[in-house]
Amino acid sequence: MLTLEAGVDLSASKFHFVTVSSGKFALAGAGERGWSVQEKAALGEFVPAMTHGQTKVVAGAAIALDADVTSDASGKAVTAVSGNEINGKALEAATAADQIITILVHASGARAA
Repeated sequence: MLTLEAGVDLSASKFHFVTVSSGKFALAGAGERGWSVQEKAALGEFVPAMTHGQTKVVAGAAIALDADVTSDASGKAVTAVSGNEINGKALEAATAADQIITILVHASGARAA
């Protein structure tokens, strides 16, 4: 777990992917490396993000069981495609956007082939 200050308003972003920008958390962009933020946080508040192990994420689209996932442009989990950073592996399937699923976080930062 990594705890940093929210560099943006994350009050509507629980279980979204965040990345580190200027030493603070910001929402991860499309295909970017990210970790699941574990709580809601306003700008300037400190918030933990899961950097390894199992965690929850909000799906940005349907995701198959065992799919490698990355971030979409809103910090939600989507299936990784070639060139994307792999943030984890889906331990549950999502049938639609905005469902909360469990993933296993990848600490390696590998890219999808």
